Amino acid sequence: MKIAVLGTGMVGHALASKLMAVGHQVMMGSREAGNPKGTEWAAQAGPEASSGSFAQAAAMAEIVVNATPGMVSLAALSEAGAANLAGKILVDVSNPLDFSAGFPPSLSVCNTDSIAETIQRSFPEARVVKTLNTLTAPLMVDPLRLAEGAHDVFVAGNDDDAKATVVALLREFGWLPERIHDLGGLDVARGLEMWMPLWLRIFMRQPKDKLFNISIVSE
Repeated sequence: MKIAVLGTGMVGHALASKLMAVGHQVMMGSREAGNPKGTEWAAQAGPEASSGSFAQAAAMAEIVVNATPGMVSLAALSEAGAANLAGKILVDVSNPLDFSAGFPPSLSVCNTDSIAETIQRSFPEARVVKTLNTLTAPLMVDPLRLAEGAHDVFVAGNDDDAKATVVALLREFGWLPERIHDLGGLDVARGLEMWMPLWLRIFMRQPKDKLFNISIVSE
């Protein structure tokens, strides 16, 4: 498939590289065409990789991945263009982390709303699916690095077909089918995003580069 990854940070690089590795055509999008991080990634990633502006990336894609920070996601997606997002699956991996008061951050939206729902309202013709926001980038794309994959990832969205496509991508990443949990509609993103303040507190207590994630255990 043709996939746009919006964002040139650690998450964007990890997702774009993995999508390339499993056989997709990927354009990394940034605020301006010619962004050095995007062009350097494309030059190293192979002939099916490219870079461009948010709008160029969204226009070429069948699936758009929002890997921008949650506080700027609406602006980035506005630059991508509503027409370029219409009818397409929009995979939202962002978190609305507000660093204005320092670290650790608070959430700019929570409890009765989420950044994923805000994106869906702002771009009603997109098919928003929330996933992968509850763990660090290396585990997003290589779950077998931790406990042989015996840990969990979540999916939420209002479009069942869109969720099925995203689940298929997660399986390409190496996620075990029984560890991918469809939790329902996009309102579930509120809880998924509210996990992040606790995730950060756990992260701060871990040795450097220690990997961890949620594992659901039940009788």
